[in-house]
Amino acid sequence: MGTVAALALYALLLGGAAAAIWRRPVVALYLFVVGLAVHNAAMAALYGAGLRGSALTVVTAWKEILLGVALVRVAVEARRERQLPFDFGIVDALALAFAALVVVYALIPQDALGGGAGRHAVLLGARHDLVPVGAYFLGRSLRLGGEDLRRLAWTLLGTAAAVAAVGLVDVYTVSIGWWRSSAVVDYFRNHLGYDYHGTGGLPENFVYNTGSEDHFLRRLVSTFLSPLGSGYLFVVALLVAAAALRRRAAIVLGAVVFVGLLYTFSRSSLIALAAGFVVLALVRREAWPLAAAVATVGVAIAWAHVYPSIGPTGKWTQADLAYQREHAQEHPGASGSATSDKEPSIHSHLTSLRDGFRTMTDHPQGYGLGNVGQTASRTNTKILAGESNYTELGVELGVLGAVLWTAWGLGLLTGLVRCGAAAAGAVFAAILVLAIQTDVIGDPWVAYCVWALGGLQLRVGLRRASQAAPGRRFASSPSAPAQPEPPGSTSAA
Repeated sequence: MGTVAALALYALLLGGAAAAIWRRPVVALYLFVVGLAVHNAAMAALYGAGLRGSALTVVTAWKEILLGVALVRVAVEARRERQLPFDFGIVDALALAFAALVVVYALIPQDALGGGAGRHAVLLGARHDLVPVGAYFLGRSLRLGGEDLRRLAWTLLGTAAAVAAVGLVDVYTVSIGWWRSSAVVDYFRNHLGYDYHGTGGLPENFVYNTGSEDHFLRRLVSTFLSPLGSGYLFVVALLVAAAALRRRAAIVLGAVVFVGLLYTFSRSSLIALAAGFVVLALVRREAWPLAAAVATVGVAIAWAHVYPSIGPTGKWTQADLAYQREHAQEHPGASGSATSDKEPSIHSHLTSLRDGFRTMTDHPQGYGLGNVGQTASRTNTKILAGESNYTELGVELGVLGAVLWTAWGLGLLTGLVRCGAAAAGAVFAAILVLAIQTDVIGDPWVAYCVWALGGLQLRVGLRRASQAAPGRRFASSPSAPAQPEPPGSTSAA
C-alpha cells in the first residue's frame, strides 16, 4: 500500500509538472536546475523508505519524461506554425548527425561490432548519449527574454549555494558512520548496480585516501552524493555569477559556492573553472577574468597542499583497511600526495585516457553502445573505455562518433563565443575541459542543464547578433562577430 500511495503521489506531482511545462516549456529548465541537484539524495531516501525495484525506476525517470513532454510541446508548436522555432545551422546539423549515429549503433547487433553489452546496457548507453542532444534542442527552441535569463541565473546560483551550504554542514556535523549505515550504499549497489569499494561500501570518491591507515579526508558530497557532481554545479554557478550577476547578493552566494567547491577537493573542477575564466576574458575582452584564472590555478595548487592538513577527517573500518592493503599489493607505488602523478585518481585518469585512445585506434569502428564507462559498470559488462567522454564515445561509436561529438561541442562553443554569450561560452569551455578526464554527461545535471542552457544561449546570442547586423545571414552558421551582452542578461550556460 505504501508503494501504491507513493506512486499515486508521484503521478500527481509529475502530472502537475508536465501540465506546467506544456503551458510554458521553460519551466522544464527550472525543474532540471533544482530537481537534478537533489535527485540522488531524494532517490536514496525513497529507497531507504522502502520504494524499490521497478517502482523506484519509474520515479527516477521523471527527468526523461519531463524532457520528452517539453520536446513534444515545442514540436507541436513548430508544426502549428509550420516552421522550426530556430534557424537551423551547422551546430544543429552536427547535433542531429551525432544523434542519428547513436540510433544506428543502437540497432546494430553487438556481435557484429565485437561488443558484449546486453539490451539493458544498450538502452542505458543510448539514453546517456541522446539526453544532451534532446536538452540542446529544447534550449534552441525556447523563446525567452532578458528577465527570464536573469531568473534562471539566480535560480542556478541559489541552488548551488544551497547545495554548498548543505555539504559544508554535512562534512563537519554528520559522521561518516551515518553515511555507511544509510540507504545510500544499498541504493547505489542494489538499485543502480554499482560495485563500489569505498569506506563501508560507499563510492570510492566519497572520501580522499591520503595513504594513511589512520584516517581519510572527507569530501563535500552534499545532495549529489558525489564530490564531482557537486563540483560541476559549483563551477557552472561561479562562472555564471562572474559573467552575468552584479548584485552584492551574488558575491555572498558566490563565496559560499567557492568554499563548497574547495571542499569537494576536485582539482579538475578548479582547473576547469580557470579555463572558463580564460574564455570569459576572451569574450568580454577584459583583463580581470584572466587574473581570476591565474588566482584559481594558484588556489588549486595551494589547496592541494593545505587541505590534507585542515580538512575534516574520518576513520577507516577494519574491513576498509583489509581491502586497502590488498589493493595496495596489487597496485604498488601509489602515492597519497594530491600533487603526485602517482596519486591513484590522477594516475587512473591518465591511464584511462591513454588506454581509451589506444582502444579507439585499434578498433576504429567502435564496439557499440553500453560497453564503456558507468553504463558498462552498472550492467556487469566488460568496460572497454572509461572516464573521458571523448574516448568513451569513440570506443562506443567509433572514430566517427568521437569526431562528431567533438565537432558538435567545439562548434557550440565557437558559436557561443562568436555571438558574445559570455557566461555560456565560459561554462561550456569548462565542461569540455572536464570531459577530457571524466564522463561529464554521465552526470544528469550537466547533461540536462548545461546542454539545454547552451542551446538557449546560442539562440539568444544569434538573435542579438542578427539584430545588430540585419544585413548578414547568421542562420547558416554561428560565425558572427561577438556582441557585448548587457550586464545580467546571460543565462546559466
